[in-house]
Amino acid sequence: MPDDAPGFVPDDFAVPERLDAAGFCLEPLGPQHNDADYRAWTASMDHIRQTPGFVNRGWPHPMTLAENRADLERHAADFAARRGFTYTVLDPQTADVIGCLYIYPAKDTEHDAHVSSWVRADQASRDASLRAVVRGWLSSAWPFRMPHYDQ
Repeated sequence: MPDDAPGFVPDDFAVPERLDAAGFCLEPLGPQHNDADYRAWTASMDHIRQTPGFVNRGWPHPMTLAENRADLERHAADFAARRGFTYTVLDPQTADVIGCLYIYPAKDTEHDAHVSSWVRADQASRDASLRAVVRGWLSSAWPFRMPHYDQ
């Protein structure tokens, strides 16, 4: 991005650090989630590949735990630099990782953000409620006018 190009979010925008909702909570994804994140997606690869936003994409694919940590470090660096925002989806009762939410710049000119999420296969019943809450959160707490949430 050129130095004079606007950022993904305004400089004065306070990026949400957490969302607590019925059935789950969101917090920024980072290397501290490595083991639980790795277990979550590796146990649900086929399910994730059938989730809107992940069909015909290159992820998920087999990775080592160390490669996953590097990926989480990249997401944390994007978050810190305000280039994109990845949240881990946690079960509020157990603090188990049950999914992930990605908010990144859109690649088209119609939208200002591209949003995708997945939940573990054994948590598929939570997918619709996660999407509904995130849609409301995007409109009430974020500066986006036209986000695209994969469906």
